[in-house]
Amino acid sequence: MKIISWNVNGLRAVVKRGDFLPLFKGSPDIVCLQETKAEPEQLPEDVRNLPGYYCYFSHPKIKKGYSGVAIYSKEKPKEILYGMGVKKLDDEGRLLVVKFKNFTLINGYYPNGGQGPERLKYKLEFYEAFLKFIKKLRKNGEHVIFCGDINTAHTEIDLARPKENAENTGFLPIERAWLDKVVKNDFVDTFRKFYPEKVDAYTYWDQKSRARDRNVGWRIDYFFVSKEIIPKIKNTGILSDYYGSDHCPIWLEM
Repeated sequence: MKIISWNVNGLRAVVKRGDFLPLFKGSPDIVCLQETKAEPEQLPEDVRNLPGYYCYFSHPKIKKGYSGVAIYSKEKPKEILYGMGVKKLDDEGRLLVVKFKNFTLINGYYPNGGQGPERLKYKLEFYEAFLKFIKKLRKNGEHVIFCGDINTAHTEIDLARPKENAENTGFLPIERAWLDKVVKNDFVDTFRKFYPEKVDAYTYWDQKSRARDRNVGWRIDYFFVSKEIIPKIKNTGILSDYYGSDHCPIWLEM
């Protein structure tokens, strides 16, 4: 089974440029998209109902053209959740949860901590509620995989310029400490499991400064899995040559 995750930074724009369908070349079993910035009715029919896939969308309840996530799955889930059950944190359409027989997959577009202290506070509140949510799923016996744009680089190896960004959101000690807590609770960053010392491996680049041309990037997109299913993970990787967004897709094979 192959799962792909990608922050598209606007699904309608990606479709218009022709960067959507090539993602499905090779017939991945599940594709998770973040920052779709669209409601289903705003999408072409063949994107809203992609042949061969069950399609699910979540978008903000108030603010249009913002946030949003989508999941395309060959197999029909036995249960779907649109959020983690906390209205304040679910209203921005940031999480989709699909439950299958052998695992639960969560696709998330986690808040950015920029634009002032209130958004950083919101991000940290979202983080803590999410960790509580996934711990509860595991306590219920579910094998958890969560993926998406987490909006934080974990360690210095995960961004090109750690010293220059030490006081910037996305690499603040308090944000990174949450990822430490995730790992301590037996969730595994699959990329670092397979490539613990790999450098210059990024998933996001600032477009304004053409940072991708120089590979001055950040690794802020992840696949985390609960520790007990690590033996089932065959490999994982970054599709750094796939364009169409300020992020590139990542993949996981089970």
